[in-house]
Amino acid sequence: MFLLVGLGNPGARYVSTRHNVGFRVAERVAERAGGSIDKKAFGALVSEVSIAGKKVVVVEPQQFMNVSGQAVASLMGFYKLERNAVIVAHDDMDLAFGRLRLREGGGHGGHNGIRDIQRAIGGNDFPRLRVGVGRPPEGWEPADYVLGSFTSAEGTQLASVLDRAADAFEAIVGLGLSRAMNQFNLPEGASASPAVAPLRRSA
Repeated sequence: MFLLVGLGNPGARYVSTRHNVGFRVAERVAERAGGSIDKKAFGALVSEVSIAGKKVVVVEPQQFMNVSGQAVASLMGFYKLERNAVIVAHDDMDLAFGRLRLREGGGHGGHNGIRDIQRAIGGNDFPRLRVGVGRPPEGWEPADYVLGSFTSAEGTQLASVLDRAADAFEAIVGLGLSRAMNQFNLPEGASASPAVAPLRRSA
């Protein structure tokens, strides 16, 4: 059994932001498995689906990003899961837009959602599905950037990025994390998707 946690902020104003790409991944995974993330449990919205013959609980914590951990800890306790069965999908500014990176564990890299999950579940040894959103242009604050919407050029590619992210998660469930990492962690310099136009800040 697996817990897929997509990170984001609840509320209509955040739906299309870069910081909510984890929610978008979770929704795509649930949708492809015939589910809908609409059941309320432990401060989250959840969907129970089957992927590769295994039960998967897809989760969107409904607190703000920096307090995501309590819902994750509560669901882990309810389903009696170890940390290695929890996969967290989240945005990552250290990866170019569209690039994916699977990771076995490690630090939070400045991501407040990951930081709070580590605190709440007592460790950092849980897998992550990192979805690249790119670095902010010069003059932008990182918080403003991740809470902003994707550019129109990025938006045209976002559906394919979400599909590849769903493919990656399904590979973890069906093949195991190591084989999925070999398949989806592209070498540096490899192109994950067509280049997009650079973001320009409005005057």
